[in-house]
Amino acid sequence: MGSFSIWHWLIVLAIILVLFGGGGKIPKLMRDLGQGITAFKKGLKEEKSGDGDQQAKTDEKSSMIDRG
Repeated sequence: MGSFSIWHWLIVLAIILVLFGGGGKIPKLMRDLGQGITAFKKGLKEEKSGDGDQQAKTDEKSSMIDRG
């Protein structure tokens, strides 16, 4: 119980190979994550600028209603 058997080491080795082996899966994953975060931030900025335009249109409509 205190020491690891050969099966424990084989499982650990298999996990390490899956994570770090096979063409750099982790760097690709991190790159995709970074691109996703960048796209999310860009979408938030566009949404904020779009809200200002929407607010101006709403103000124009309400002022037209008040005048009519």
